[in-house]
Amino acid sequence: MARYTGPKTKIARKFGEAIFGEDKNFEKRNFPPGQHGNARRRGKKSEYATQLMEKQKAKYTYGILERQFSNLFKQAQSSSGITGEILLQLCESRLDNVVYRMGVSNSRSGARQLVSHRHITVNGEIVNIPSYSLKEGDVVAVREKSKSLVAIENALASSNNVYEWLTWNSDTKTGTFVKVPERLQIPENIKEQLIVELYSK
Repeated sequence: MARYTGPKTKIARKFGEAIFGEDKNFEKRNFPPGQHGNARRRGKKSEYATQLMEKQKAKYTYGILERQFSNLFKQAQSSSGITGEILLQLCESRLDNVVYRMGVSNSRSGARQLVSHRHITVNGEIVNIPSYSLKEGDVVAVREKSKSLVAIENALASSNNVYEWLTWNSDTKTGTFVKVPERLQIPENIKEQLIVELYSK
């Protein structure tokens, strides 16, 4: 399936924040891409442009394609509760995102690759679908044969993030998706209400 594989720093500069994680190149040039960079006069964005940019930012952040994102929105809309909040919760419940949050990979694209290459199990069974939606209590683990992978070892060694909705045991390389995170617990800087307004047009 098609994925964005172009320069990530350029996309981060477009949104004005390091949406793909720590980026030394972004820190050096944290202004919009293009020949004139900051010097270019940029008129005030329309309401639609602002909403569209927020949706694009969410898609790039979680590495989700347009059709998948649209389906997630429909699912959030048909659920009871605040649509924007549920949309982000659905994104956070994806297996590739949880693998990334647990520190097994330094990036969501790396986590997606680990899942696709059958290095991750859910409740003891190998799952190779990155978009697999986890439920409360699901146990996510690194497959026994994959525990010595250098990429996983390095990622876990450099990881220091702790999330209240996840548990992780470094010795067994096993974690639990304790519960769906509340909006305040999701660290991403996404204005989900703008996305809801965009889809509601």
